[in-house]
Amino acid sequence: MEMDHSSRQVLSPLLYLCMSVAMCESFLYSVPEEKKSGFLVANVLKDLRVDAKDLSARRARLVSKSSKQYFQLDPHSGDVTVKDKIDRESLCGQNEPCLLLSEIVLENPLQLHRIEVEIEDVNDNSPKFFKNQFIFKIPEQTPVGIRFPLERAEDPDKGKNAVQNYTLSPNEHFRLDVQSHSDGTNYAELVLEKLLDREENPQITLILSAVDGGIQKRTGTAQIIIDVLDANDNFPQFEQSVYKVKLMENSPLNTLVVKVEASDKDFGSYATITYSFSQVRQTVLRSFTLNTLNGELSVSGAIDYEENSNYELRIRATDGGGLSAYCKVIVDIEDENDNAPEITITSIKSLLPEDSPPDTVVALFSVTDVDSGDSGRTACTTEVNLPFVLTPTENNYYQLVTQQPLDREQASEYNITITATDRGSPRLTSTRILHVQISDVNDNSPVFEKPFYEMQLKENNIPGLLINSVHAVDLDTAQNAKVTYWLLPGKVNDGPTSSYISINSETGNLYAIQSLDYEEVKDFHVTVRAVDSGSPPLSSEVMIRVQVVDENDNAPFILYPLQNGTSPSNDLVPRGAETGYLVTKVVAVDRDSAQNSWLSYQLLKATEPGLFTVGAHNGEVTTLRPVSNRDSFKQNLIVVVRDNGHPPQSTSATLRILLVDGFSDPYLKSVALPKEETAEEEDPSLTMYLIICLAAISSIFLISVVAFIVIKMQKREKFTGTYNSAVNFPVGPDSQENSADSGAGSLSQAYNYEVCLAGGSLNSEFRFLRPLFPVFSVEPNTQLNPRNSNNSQELPSQVEECKDNIQLFV
Repeated sequence: MEMDHSSRQVLSPLLYLCMSVAMCESFLYSVPEEKKSGFLVANVLKDLRVDAKDLSARRARLVSKSSKQYFQLDPHSGDVTVKDKIDRESLCGQNEPCLLLSEIVLENPLQLHRIEVEIEDVNDNSPKFFKNQFIFKIPEQTPVGIRFPLERAEDPDKGKNAVQNYTLSPNEHFRLDVQSHSDGTNYAELVLEKLLDREENPQITLILSAVDGGIQKRTGTAQIIIDVLDANDNFPQFEQSVYKVKLMENSPLNTLVVKVEASDKDFGSYATITYSFSQVRQTVLRSFTLNTLNGELSVSGAIDYEENSNYELRIRATDGGGLSAYCKVIVDIEDENDNAPEITITSIKSLLPEDSPPDTVVALFSVTDVDSGDSGRTACTTEVNLPFVLTPTENNYYQLVTQQPLDREQASEYNITITATDRGSPRLTSTRILHVQISDVNDNSPVFEKPFYEMQLKENNIPGLLINSVHAVDLDTAQNAKVTYWLLPGKVNDGPTSSYISINSETGNLYAIQSLDYEEVKDFHVTVRAVDSGSPPLSSEVMIRVQVVDENDNAPFILYPLQNGTSPSNDLVPRGAETGYLVTKVVAVDRDSAQNSWLSYQLLKATEPGLFTVGAHNGEVTTLRPVSNRDSFKQNLIVVVRDNGHPPQSTSATLRILLVDGFSDPYLKSVALPKEETAEEEDPSLTMYLIICLAAISSIFLISVVAFIVIKMQKREKFTGTYNSAVNFPVGPDSQENSADSGAGSLSQAYNYEVCLAGGSLNSEFRFLRPLFPVFSVEPNTQLNPRNSNNSQELPSQVEECKDNIQLFV
């Protein structure tokens, strides 16, 4: 709420004259507490003698002298409004008047105007007693008219909004007498009007009410309990009615302040004295503690001279009979240097052009110290070897100005440390860092991280694949340091560079446009230009070599022997060739490079595996052993050629080798190769004959066994006497007679089979003997030898060449 112009107080028409700041005036306004944000305090246009347009053009702003900004200034209208709700009690306590100091800063030219806003109290707090219940112990013989001081209610409000009156609930024994202290505050005393009778009423309960003087009155209550005691006719007596002591601020906890003592002429429990606080504020209880037994007053909380410079305490001494005496303790707090100076920034240029001339004002600030005496006097310094210097003005104001030219490339910013020191003992210091940035001009070209780039790209890449990136740095800032990248024209295999590679103009990432083949393009060069965004723009260039890395994407190719789908050529080897004889050489190549083109050879399949070998590295086909007449005339070899890639690729070659007795032309003409007699055709025929042979032998065996059993069962009785002697079955050329078991009447039989693989031709044939059955004869000397029987004459001559003889006995 704005005060009349006649009631405004101008503290000084000429507060101070600054070197670069115009004279300032001080204006006083007032506003009630608890107002919401946006509440209008005053309009300063008239007091500043400026109009709204000039106020906005001069960049008017409001700077608080406290740590918190409670008001705000509208630079377009000149209205000063409340920024945050203000609580006078938490801000100023009981201090009067409650003032908030601010400064209005105008630029071009720079002016300062001091603003003082008085915070007016409103009735927003109710009276409150220290305790909700007070107990008095009063002897029954207490004379009428005795007064008992009551605890005072506290109300954080001031003036008429504070406690104005006390009331007591109706009763027949006591009345309430309200008195005033010298400072204008009220207190109440309980006056006894009728003698107490403990036998009639041992306890009396009263309600004490405290009422403030606000428009809407607020009330606080407490309960008074009076315990009526037996007679006690002596009151305690203090040695002094007033104790005065001095105490240094920031005294440690449990520091003894003073010891009060009271005595009582009574005896026994009536002479026992206890001490307690009487009518003290909450601030006293937070800072001091009283020993109830010996009366020692000690420090229990923080003692701050800036918060309270003195304390007044009332101490009550109560004997065992409930009689009390009172004394006053006055504690004066002595100041010490416990507050460091405070630096308040009024104006600062956070962005300073590097071509600023000397004596340019960078910052304006003030230094204050809330201590008193020398402890509140300050001095301000800054760092040396900086292009800035401090210039002091009046009333603890300082200016930070440039003293030499600036260069952003040497120092892009400055963190200037301002140090403020007071003159107390010991001296206290505080610092404030001012951050000043230097603006840039475009005077540096982009610089690539490398003078030459080499990059690798695997062949068969995916189009659009990221190859790598280039990066250039510009020492300038902002737009002057923003770099874009461009690919300069060039040729790769008679094609434009842009058809093989592209670049992201913002990031410098290089991408492959198409899939590359190492066998066609092994490497190529491109040129990249980096351009900044300054005015005029600056640029630089760099050369990039892209190497295409080979992959194992080609299988080995057989040069010899030629594998063209027709019948392979024949290599001739004499049958008398010794071990290590060079038959032929497999020649293969691989289009890949490095280890992907390293070839190895391996014999995969051969007609006779132990006859030939292949050199693992040279592909030479040589004999492992001497060639004999027993070796097959035709030899087929399959050779696998593998490269050394990951994964490896392979190709196979088929070789046909003929074993001959000589290399003369007549011999070669006389050699007639049987048609369709390859190893692949022999295997099925051999398997078929073997199956037929085994099936026939098994069938004959089963038929023979069944026939033998049937004959034995039918003629068992007939042949019992006939075959009591031994019956012999031939099992070989030198076989002896075998005797049968006469008691059992059983007959041992033997069957003989021979299976032979006949040679003499390229097609193997199975030869087998029919089963040799024993001939039963009544003549005991008859020997059954199938090899000497007539049937043996039917065997072909190849029987002599059989290598396997299978004898089956039943």
